[in-house]
Amino acid sequence: MKRYITLLLMLFAIATSITAIAQNPKREFRGAWMHTVGQGQYARMTTDQNKAYLRNQLDSLQMAGINAILWQVRPKADAFYASNLEPWSVYLTGEFGKTPNPYWDPLQFMITECHNRGMELHAWLNPYRVTNTKGEVKKLAPGHIYHKHPEWFVQYGGQTYFDPALPQCREFICAVVRDIISRYDVDAIHMDDYFYPYPTKDEFPDDKSYATYGNGMDRGDWRRQNVDLLIEGLHEVISKEKPWVRLGISPFGVWRNKSSDPRGSETNALQNYDALYADVLKWTEKGWVDYMVPQLYWELDHKRAPSRTLNTWWNDNANGRHMYIGQSVETTMKTPDTDSGDANELAHKIAITRSLPNIQGNCWWPGYSITRNSRGVADSLATKHQSTIALVPAYPWLDDVAPDEVSNLRSAKVNGKNILTWKEPATNDPMQKAKAYVVYRFDAKSEIDLNNAAAIQAVTPQCQYIVPEGTPRGKYHFVVTVLDRVNNESAMGRAVTVKL
Repeated sequence: MKRYITLLLMLFAIATSITAIAQNPKREFRGAWMHTVGQGQYARMTTDQNKAYLRNQLDSLQMAGINAILWQVRPKADAFYASNLEPWSVYLTGEFGKTPNPYWDPLQFMITECHNRGMELHAWLNPYRVTNTKGEVKKLAPGHIYHKHPEWFVQYGGQTYFDPALPQCREFICAVVRDIISRYDVDAIHMDDYFYPYPTKDEFPDDKSYATYGNGMDRGDWRRQNVDLLIEGLHEVISKEKPWVRLGISPFGVWRNKSSDPRGSETNALQNYDALYADVLKWTEKGWVDYMVPQLYWELDHKRAPSRTLNTWWNDNANGRHMYIGQSVETTMKTPDTDSGDANELAHKIAITRSLPNIQGNCWWPGYSITRNSRGVADSLATKHQSTIALVPAYPWLDDVAPDEVSNLRSAKVNGKNILTWKEPATNDPMQKAKAYVVYRFDAKSEIDLNNAAAIQAVTPQCQYIVPEGTPRGKYHFVVTVLDRVNNESAMGRAVTVKL
């Protein structure tokens, strides 16, 4: 009887796993934020140790089903990349402006490593922050823009910020973004929730700027206009330089409460619109941004900002742009689900996002919690919720033309390994250029169904695929499709039959 019960439990677990795989969507944004601000591990390690550490982080995230890394490359007007505009980050080398030695370029390294794993790299910038403490101003590198134009900056809450009201500041931030996208093959530019800073007991010190540029406007409307001008400017820079690069924002999770605006959410929390002067709905309505990742870091039934309520609100206010939900790993994993009785809210939160038509995925904060498998989150994602490979959703407003198929798809056995090779489709249109290839595997007796997420074996930038050792022996159809710059997939793919 004991063996019989054990067998039933095993069969139930297998059936549950198969059902989970079947329900995992083929298209889903599965991002992870990797912040560098406040992180000391990078400065403590050598160049080789940093590279090994980051490879390990990416391997762990890939195993958990992550397909996009939001890598913080500009934590506070400094750089995790080679820049002539801003100095090397103190969080990289331990000293403001110090060049890494031995030299390496972390952004280029991360782009290469992410793309080799079939993952996107979104360059994450904080727009206005310069220092975290008052004393840091004296430590800024000699060539820092602060020393060249101290009149551009304000002190607030013990921190230093670009003044959002100054056209020169907006132009400089746009120049930083132009520099990044012109020299690096990033998939997106990403900005977080720090626009006008979170309020303190003091008023933000912009009287002088308001007197110069306010033109009699309401102060709040004027501040919102200042941020609008930055976002619109970034959109114009990116569209002109590389129209396939996306612009994404991860705002604080509440736009406005319904008590302040009938369009607002049933919440009672700090408001983007009124406290941070970020009219994030306007940015999607105007088409200035390509995706939003509202930070819904609260429990499903949080008293002031319930996550389940806000999921629906953001779904209803997507305005035709992609909507991904920012999830706190620690809050999700430590909070019991009162509806199902589960030990945490992970399954419930993912189910909600997948049930809403205008939400295309999740982004996990922080990625480091996944890589250390906090409360078993990586195991749950890898074995159930993100157990199949997902493609990042396409962006049809940027381009909706499917790329051409690969050619010369062939299979050969080399040194005992089965290797598929193919040729990239030729094109003169940069939007149609092959960014990556999707490799599917089907049993020879089964129907080829490119909507079957479980059939995806790999997403790779290489024109080859090595069939992993240990693949069950048999006869298979392998299909290779093309992904272009904005994740449009070629229509049919090319197929080759392989006997293992």
